[in-house]
Amino acid sequence: MQAAGEQLDQQTNGAWVVSALQARLNELQDDGNRIVVLDAVRIPDQINAIRRGYGMGVIHIHLEAPTEVLEARYRTRTDSNMKELPDYSAVMENATERQVASLADLADVVISSERCTVEDVLLRAASHIGVFGRTYSRTVDVIVGGQYGSEGKGQIAAYLAEEYELLVRVGGPNAGHTVWEDPKPYTFHHLPSGTRRNPNARLAIGAGAVVRLPTLLREIGECQVEASRLSIDPQVMVISDEDVESESHLKAAMGSTGQGVGAATARRILDRHRRRSDVTLAENTEALRPFVRPVADALDRAFAGGEPVMLEGTQGTGLSLYHGRYPYVTSRDTTVAGCLAEAGISPSRVRKVLMVCRTYPIRVQDPEDGTSGPMSREISWETVAHRSGLPLDELQRVERTSTTHRRRRVGEFDWALLRSSASLNAPTDIALTFVDYLSVQNRTASRVEQLQEESLRFIEEVERVAAAPVSLLSVRFEYRAIIDRRRW
Repeated sequence: MQAAGEQLDQQTNGAWVVSALQARLNELQDDGNRIVVLDAVRIPDQINAIRRGYGMGVIHIHLEAPTEVLEARYRTRTDSNMKELPDYSAVMENATERQVASLADLADVVISSERCTVEDVLLRAASHIGVFGRTYSRTVDVIVGGQYGSEGKGQIAAYLAEEYELLVRVGGPNAGHTVWEDPKPYTFHHLPSGTRRNPNARLAIGAGAVVRLPTLLREIGECQVEASRLSIDPQVMVISDEDVESESHLKAAMGSTGQGVGAATARRILDRHRRRSDVTLAENTEALRPFVRPVADALDRAFAGGEPVMLEGTQGTGLSLYHGRYPYVTSRDTTVAGCLAEAGISPSRVRKVLMVCRTYPIRVQDPEDGTSGPMSREISWETVAHRSGLPLDELQRVERTSTTHRRRRVGEFDWALLRSSASLNAPTDIALTFVDYLSVQNRTASRVEQLQEESLRFIEEVERVAAAPVSLLSVRFEYRAIIDRRRW
């Protein structure tokens, strides 16, 4: 092979490589955007011929290592279909081979493979040919709740889902996101709420999530999600039966959903002394093996292609472990910063932050001998029915939690909470839901100007306090019940 190559070099002044490359590209019907790795060149004339043919699009990457390292590698070569020379010293008897090291002087990039892993070499080379881009594009939109959960995030996420290539969910099964479907709405506890609405989107569950295996597998089956479509990060924590049992006392004490989310999250910290293989992570769960792969890879793929990504948060800012009113909080930070951390996404990637708020915030019904937490001014559903003109029996029927089906408490719109949540999340947009609770007349609106006048004043006030536009309005719980005022 050495002799054959040298003969072609002499006949063409090294141009035979670029000629063969062009012929191969013609076979592939290259569209001009293909990245081609050519392995390898051996003389300056070959390099110069390729540069003349493809100009500034050529990046010459030279790999080098000490002779003793190359000798050791040569001895391990067993996968070649050709007969090898007896040792590396025999290879170096060839004059062309001996001068290959001098090509480093012509290269755009020189990488010492002795000091790098295979993955290091790959990543460094990829960065030089522009696979990762030169800047961090802002392609991620985040949806978070601005109150105590149950703000209608699922319906908003499903409405927007068709605009994204990758849908990411964090949190756990204590948050149920209900989406309108005919004939029966569907509630997502683990999968992104746009899973059915956009069947072409790829799906991901971030590393900071906790999952309940029966619930997740049921959703995967009901939504017919193939393994190639869904990425579950290896470090996702799986809730055990013991986790659920250990939270039974919290149901009565503080209105917890008792799904084992907090206990599993605590184990993530407390089990650090154990072997990784002994911890109930997704990577150690046989039923999840087909779906387990690093979510970072799915995100990098999306970022490299400039694809839009939706990150769907969990519960509401008022329940944040750190920023809610302790101890009536959940087991994680529910702000945009917390959701980004769970998913493994940098804030520099964020384009839009959409904060979802209800016209009347809710909390779960007070459990026996306990409380689910304070509200600024609690009122009754009779009051909401009287003000809005909605049937009381309808409100009492639908206002139950998605996960535990408990009755919900209701309160006046909490302007202080809106301001606090806006300060924590810095939303670029607000999605205002349950606008029909302001007036039943709003249920027939399909444009902003058709809303009741008092409702319009309420929307304006929300925009002032939140310092962000109300870009989406949900006027009823149906498929086409969202008024879209976005400018993006």
